[in-house]
Amino acid sequence: MSTSDSLRNRTEAAPAAPRAHTRPPGLILLFLCAAGFMTFLDVSIVNVALPTIEDELNISQNYLQYVVTAYATVLGGFLLLSGRLADTFGRRRMLQTGLLVFAGASLMAGLSQGAAMLVSARALQGLGSAFIAPAALSLLTNTFAEGAPRNKALGAWGAVSGIASVAGVILGGLFTEGPGWRWIFFVNVPIGIVLAALAPLVVAESKAQERRRSFDTAGAVFLTAGLVLMIFTLGETFDHGWTSARTLISLAVTVLLLGTFILIERRAAEPLIPLGIFRKPVLRTANITAVLLFGTLVTLFFFASLFMQQVLDYSPVEAGLAYVPLAIIVSVGAGVASNLVTKVAAKPVLIVGLTLAAIGMLMLWQLPADAGYVTRVLPPFLVVGLGLGLSFVPVQVIAFAGVSKSESGLAAGLINTSQEAGGALGVAVAATIAFSQVHELERWAGGDPALMEIARVSVFHRAFLVGACFAVAGVLMALLLPRIKPEQPPVAA
Repeated sequence: MSTSDSLRNRTEAAPAAPRAHTRPPGLILLFLCAAGFMTFLDVSIVNVALPTIEDELNISQNYLQYVVTAYATVLGGFLLLSGRLADTFGRRRMLQTGLLVFAGASLMAGLSQGAAMLVSARALQGLGSAFIAPAALSLLTNTFAEGAPRNKALGAWGAVSGIASVAGVILGGLFTEGPGWRWIFFVNVPIGIVLAALAPLVVAESKAQERRRSFDTAGAVFLTAGLVLMIFTLGETFDHGWTSARTLISLAVTVLLLGTFILIERRAAEPLIPLGIFRKPVLRTANITAVLLFGTLVTLFFFASLFMQQVLDYSPVEAGLAYVPLAIIVSVGAGVASNLVTKVAAKPVLIVGLTLAAIGMLMLWQLPADAGYVTRVLPPFLVVGLGLGLSFVPVQVIAFAGVSKSESGLAAGLINTSQEAGGALGVAVAATIAFSQVHELERWAGGDPALMEIARVSVFHRAFLVGACFAVAGVLMALLLPRIKPEQPPVAA
């Protein structure tokens, strides 16, 4: 959802003009949506399988977060660079490359025999997705003329992202309980290969009219390395503590990597993120709010899946189906928000959405170990889902307020990166805090089954409370935003 909205704005700013295609536009749209469906599906399909993966591969619970964050971090880190590569070397070529990388990484993930191999494969999947998403959207906007045809196509692309998030949790449960969790990855292999082979038959090659040969590869590498190390260090504090030499050295290297990234951006001819854009207070605040919003979102999905299966004893399929009402209400909230931001304003809608998200997470914070789905699990799901749905649209609108058309692509990439990084950081911080007292709780329980159950539930309660804190912090950031009038254009010419 976040990737599709941000990339849409980026590709709309690309200089290439629509080109004629011999294939029916509907066929091209179907093909591109199928490619996008793979990347959107993989964001959520793994969540339901996490407890099974944890048991079969004997992965520690605090390390389990990297199965999720490795994908999101690499995707967010390389998204801007891959968009420029697609514009210069050919969008179809980059799409094919991404599909093959994604298929190969999926095979590697399915064959994984340990945590290191699985996390590495997930990172490669993120790289493949970073190639696929901007290339597919560039091909889409190059195929459909500006106006109603393109808007309809982009609407279909956006709908696919919502359908994929629901399908991901359901298919994740079905595969995990059926042929096994490895098939959530194996299923991508033939699909990716077939789509890569069909690409030349369905879509024509297209490139930007203005060819760029200068790429900020170093900037992308240092930014991604810094984010990966930072997230890894946060997770490792569970075993080593915040004041250990290992933690302090890792944090110092993280600062060095990100500091080097800033120096590179200042000197690069075509920087990945021109630092001057951060002088725009509205854009800066909107991106920080997006980090907090997606920290709440991913914390919810990650820990709710574990809670339902490890505490409430849901099967993977039951856990997947439990998410369906939440996904539906998120879609409803987004639809309501798209109307409200034009009638009221983006800021109040965002504040209401984040407030509801915080309330829903606080309701989850109070879940007992014997919670019934209809009476105790579903209500907070509906509240937090409505809040998240109401928040997605206004944070996008605010992020583009006052941004010139020449900077709209950069603003799109930046908000997308903030969302991806926010999701990765949210899980890392929540896991660090939630698992920080596991050993003390186990000693307190003393092996007593009833006390062990209380100790286990308290871990999830701490995680949900962290998610609520993210949402509250998002409300505070949103209060700093100016009120953007409905008639005010989100992107200034």
